[in-house]
Amino acid sequence: MSPRSALVNEELRRRSKERLLHAAVELVGEHGYEATTLGDIADRAGSARGLVSYYFPGKRQLVQSAVHRLMHRTLEEALEREPRTEDGRERMARAIDAILGLARDRPVLMRQHMAGLLQAEGFVPCPEQRRLAELLGDTVARHGSRDVGADYPMLRSLLMGAVYAALMPGAPMPVPVLRAELFKRYRLDWEMGVPPDTEASGGTGGADLARFFSTEPEADA
Repeated sequence: MSPRSALVNEELRRRSKERLLHAAVELVGEHGYEATTLGDIADRAGSARGLVSYYFPGKRQLVQSAVHRLMHRTLEEALEREPRTEDGRERMARAIDAILGLARDRPVLMRQHMAGLLQAEGFVPCPEQRRLAELLGDTVARHGSRDVGADYPMLRSLLMGAVYAALMPGAPMPVPVLRAELFKRYRLDWEMGVPPDTEASGGTGGADLARFFSTEPEADA
């Protein structure tokens, strides 16, 4: 039997990593961060446990990467859904609704993510986070920012603050109230994006998340 080519090996590694990210999102969402072990994630992904440490320095980095993947793919899907638009205000509304929708639909996962950001190692940059930053930066630019370098971090902070407020144990704020404040700041009409209590109210709902973690062979460019 001839050895596998470098391209085949690369594809197998990519698919293995995708399964680990998907498993991390599922298990932390179901059981919380502390109750989820790297062994649990490897078992759910059908991967050898040694592969986890091959791809990620530790559990915190794996979980942050997995949540950032979910966030950037949710945001990407919201921004590009039909009818597609180049209108900067509509895209800002969709972005806000996408992130608030995750807080509403995936409270355990997002609460654990926010808690992780406050740990000693804090924010862990990764390719998934960089893609999320690119999408939010582009949203700010299309909204009309003259200083994306300053306005993007503000949007990021406001969204993180809103997620934290929506998930604060014992004193959560209603998502529609948080949405109203953000829409007021960015001068958005309530009817933009996906208003609460409509058929599709942002976020991921109960949808299968597998579409965000592709294990199908990548198509040739």
